[in-house]
Order: sequence, then structure tokens, then C-alpha cells
Amino acid sequence: MKNTRGRKNGAMRKNRFADPLGKVRNAFFVIAAVAVIAGVVYLLDVAFRSAFVVRTIAFSGNTRLSDEELRTVSGLRGGENMLAISERRLAARMAESRWIRSVSIRKELPDKIIMRVKEAKPFALLDMKGRLFLVDDNGTMLEELKESAVPFLPVITGDPFSRRDVFSEAIHLAKAFKDTGIMARKDHIEIIANSPEELSANLDGILVKVGTGDYGEKLERLIQVENEIQKRHIPVDYIDVRFANKVVVKPVNEVVR
Repeated sequence: MKNTRGRKNGAMRKNRFADPLGKVRNAFFVIAAVAVIAGVVYLLDVAFRSAFVVRTIAFSGNTRLSDEELRTVSGLRGGENMLAISERRLAARMAESRWIRSVSIRKELPDKIIMRVKEAKPFALLDMKGRLFLVDDNGTMLEELKESAVPFLPVITGDPFSRRDVFSEAIHLAKAFKDTGIMARKDHIEIIANSPEELSANLDGILVKVGTGDYGEKLERLIQVENEIQKRHIPVDYIDVRFANKVVVKPVNEVVR
């Protein structure tokens, strides 16, 4: 009995000292496995990032904005991770430029981003208190004109901030001048946008009172009257096309000698 009890006590003492060593060994293996996994994940992440780095940014469709200006707008300088770039957010950032109507973005793995840009086009000049601004066919102010050379575009005189409704009608009238071919036959077109009822245009020195609405029909009548005026060589003070199915021509009063 004594020997049996002694053997049991010895085994218990042996197990008591062996358990901590086993725990340490198990903990070591767990830590080593975690370290290996972390290392593998880190290496895969480094390899992943280095494999899809933006090295080429190509633009097309741009004529007004340079590639460098578009890079500035996009915020891309190269070196970004391809897969971390959101096409939706990038397109929204590009659209913040007034000169960019829309942009389509395509990624070509492993390292190229291609952006096709649709630019806004100058449609008219806004003369606002003596300052000239380029505007597109939506009436968006693109930029102030600083150059001495003024492009041939219809000029809209008015203030879009105080009378947005009148400015919008002036844009529609300018489109009608283009659609009817009047713009191509005139050297100077100035649209005077003071009020909707008094919307008028100076066409090569002749005042045409237009008013609002039915621009295509009004301008067709104007073309017919202009042809007749040219045949008869009548000096004209103004032409009024505001009334339906009617054109009023006011000749210049002749000087009586």
C-alpha cells in the first residue's frame, strides 16, 4: 500500500511540473502560427498593392482642357492602388469642373486608367456689366473671358443672377437663331435680356423685338421679311415679330431737305 501511495504522489508531482511546460509549448505553437499567418497576409497585401499600382492615366475627348489640367481635376497623380479607386467617386470629382459634361472611366489591369471626357462647348457670351463670360447651351457660366480676341458667338446682355428666367429665355432664343440658320448669316448678334416681354435682339445693327415663346415661328417670319427688305433696300429702324401672324416693320425716317 505504501509503495502504491508513493507512486501516485510521484506521478502527481510529475504531472504538476509537466503541465506548465505543455502550456508554454502550446502557446509557442499558437503564436508561431499566428505570426506565420500574419506574415503571409502582409506579403500578399504588399504583392497585391504593388501589382495594381496606377502607372498610366490616359485622357481622350478633351480639346479645351489639357491632360495636366484633367489630372489636377481628377486628383490622380499615379501610384494609387487600382482596385481602391471608385469609378463613381472619380466621375463625380471630374464633374465638378464646369468644362466637363460627363466622363466615362475604364480600368485596364494591371496599371492603366482611361478616361473619355465630354467637354462643354462655348455657346454664347454673357455681357454682365461690361464683363464677358463664356456660357454653354445650358446657360452655365464656364469662365470669364480674359483674352483680347473675342470669338464670334451671340452676345447676351443681362444679369442671370437677378433675372434667371429672362436669361433662360435668351438661351432658347440663341438656340433658335442657330437652328434657323440666322446665326450663320449675321456678323453680330446681341440678345438684350431685360425682361421677358421686352426680349429683343440686335442683328447687324437692326433691332428685332421678339418677346418670349414661339421663337422658331417668329424667326421664320423674320427671315421672310428680311428678304423683302433687302430686295426693296428699305432702311429699317426696328422689326417687331411679337404678334402672332404679323410683322411690324418701322422704317427709318428719311431726312427732309
